[in-house]
Amino acid sequence: MAVSARAWARLLAAGFERRYAPGQILIRQGDPGAYVLALLAGRVKVFWTSAEGDDVVLAIRAAGDIIGEMAILGVADRSATAIAIDSCTARVIPADRFRQLMRSPALQNEFLRHAMARLREGEELRAELATLTAGPRLARTLLQFVPAGFGPPVDVALSQSELGRAAGLSRSTVAAQLGRLRKRGAIDTGRGHVVITDLGRLRAAAGETRRNV
Repeated sequence: MAVSARAWARLLAAGFERRYAPGQILIRQGDPGAYVLALLAGRVKVFWTSAEGDDVVLAIRAAGDIIGEMAILGVADRSATAIAIDSCTARVIPADRFRQLMRSPALQNEFLRHAMARLREGEELRAELATLTAGPRLARTLLQFVPAGFGPPVDVALSQSELGRAAGLSRSTVAAQLGRLRKRGAIDTGRGHVVITDLGRLRAAAGETRRNV
């Protein structure tokens, strides 16, 4: 769910521009919420790190997305880390300026709806994945990491291990299912890369909820 053009313009006007190189951390799990980011260009990988040190990718965000607002809206410290996949440009909105925007009832409602929609989206996806067999589960996970407006080919920029943790599948199962998706012409794979080549075929694979693949 995107905020309105008016809310987005107000958000951008409250911040300053910053550029991030690939691999650079934009926000870090556990840090206090000192700012919100409005992403203008590039893609960002958002992941949660467990107490055991395992990273679980939660989302891929792209231009037009807001990052880091939950910590400002009262959910304690940063709940996840965001790292640049590509060269990224963002507007950095300090926490006090974001809270000032929230004093406007109209903007407050928009940003709260946006944040709640994100939470609901994550909960619905986890519930959906729990009902799927391995093939559709992996296909649905891959679709999750295609930002809106991106068309094939799309390099999801995640390793097999990252995909496995995100989908709740073993690495060997991920490798086998990627091979099947590749044979269907939905994806291509390389060393450390999965490239989606046909979104229609990938969506078809994700819809096979009752087939044992």
